[in-house]
Amino acid sequence: MTGNNGESYLRQNVLIEPLFNQWYAWSHLISPATAAMFVANSHVKIMQSFVNSPQVHITAMKNPAMLGGPFINYGAKRADEIKALMEKTIKEQADLLGLAQAIKALDEMLINDAGGYSLEPLYQRVPEPLKGYVELVYDLNNQPSIRFIEGLLLKSPYYKTSSQSLALSLINGDDRPFVFSTPRLEDESCYFLRLPFSHEGLDELMRMRSSPQSPGRVKEILGVAQDDERFSQFFTDEPPPRRPLYDRQGVRISYFGHACLLIETNRTTILTDPVIGYKYDSEIPRLTQADLPEIVDFVLITHNHQDHFALETLLQLRHKTRNIVVPKNSGGRLADPSLKLALLNMGFKNVIELDEVETVECEDGSITGLPFLGEHADLDIKSKMAYLVKVAGRSVLIAADSNNLEPRLYDHIHDLADDVEAVFLGMECDGAPLTWIYGPLLTRPITRKMDQSRRFDGSNYEKAAEIVKRLNPKQVYVYAMGQEPWLTYLIAVHYTEQSRPIVESDKLVADCRSRGITSERLFGRKEIFL
Repeated sequence: MTGNNGESYLRQNVLIEPLFNQWYAWSHLISPATAAMFVANSHVKIMQSFVNSPQVHITAMKNPAMLGGPFINYGAKRADEIKALMEKTIKEQADLLGLAQAIKALDEMLINDAGGYSLEPLYQRVPEPLKGYVELVYDLNNQPSIRFIEGLLLKSPYYKTSSQSLALSLINGDDRPFVFSTPRLEDESCYFLRLPFSHEGLDELMRMRSSPQSPGRVKEILGVAQDDERFSQFFTDEPPPRRPLYDRQGVRISYFGHACLLIETNRTTILTDPVIGYKYDSEIPRLTQADLPEIVDFVLITHNHQDHFALETLLQLRHKTRNIVVPKNSGGRLADPSLKLALLNMGFKNVIELDEVETVECEDGSITGLPFLGEHADLDIKSKMAYLVKVAGRSVLIAADSNNLEPRLYDHIHDLADDVEAVFLGMECDGAPLTWIYGPLLTRPITRKMDQSRRFDGSNYEKAAEIVKRLNPKQVYVYAMGQEPWLTYLIAVHYTEQSRPIVESDKLVADCRSRGITSERLFGRKEIFL
């Protein structure tokens, strides 16, 4: 649909999902080493299970307790399509499947044969797919491990942009299925753009959310046929609503849901962990992409989990992002790929790596990286960072899912930051076990008891209260709880009033208020002025 001048907008309810081999794409499907392990140990296995016993998956999906499990959300009639996709994957991704086998074989060799002596003779036994792409190393306790040369792997044949695509559809409600266990099958409701994530034409398409352009021009850029009516359905003459720019003194903080905050002064815009819902009729008030400014000066990423580093939203915001800040990590560890390398290979330009207690200046203040403990099942993860944002004379601590494992850390942070005006803290204290995210990367099984003891959990009431006590803020907000129904597709969370994270965060809010501290657990949308 086009107006009199031949220009249109991209509809606000166009759902745009990034895909890898038709599976929902997240950061671990960018780096070839992690992608190989997920294809081999997750995607192929789930598809094979569905082909063998579709009824098991169908039954499991009727049980709310199984939400987030490895079950495909299609009926038995689509088993042949899943089988065809599985066979296509095995054929076209044979090199990645071989890479996964090589990673497991090399890890087993190091465990069995590296006894603290020189590793040089073992290079001759590195499996062929990994030769020249790894370094064999010890830690100071003679524990061997593999360092992947991630930059080279991303320039190798293992990194196939031909496996990347985007699925477009129209979304009209919050009931969106969990995305990590079900591949996307093309049908009349789902349109595939078979383009790499780095394609510059995607920026032209995304820009049409707020700026009208000719659909014909965008079709030409994207390689879509001019008479393709299925693609034309995604455009409208109706302009989006405009949210006024913030032009006052002080700071406005807008809550977009989960861990996404827009921090604005009349000179600077900062967006944290963007996961932004789409605009359609809903009983729950929310902010959407239409409520963002035309330019975002800084996007801050706290850590590499799918609900904080969301490719779906990031790719849609690439055209308006001046700088994106990520925790400093050179990559090399299988469970901790480089966010900077992933972003650069997805077409982002100005990617800033920030180390702990390192600062980047912005027009009217600064952004400082701070240590972030917990939330990663005790793995040695470097890609995690809290942020101290100081703008317009105000200070805000973006603490994400910090678990207060060591209260003295916050004494040191207070020494650096003085009293913080506002703290934003996640309190998902019943996090999933280690294998929920990192299971496909394990080369050896672990016991269930061990798995259940190592979780992705944030602070409970006692731990969070200690953070508040030591930082002495004027305002405390609990966020990043995944309560918004439009987040279920990423984290499969359904709370009740009796759920432990709700009970614990209620106690923190009540405790803060009893001491004269402004406090609230955020939900839906909220504007805060400092």
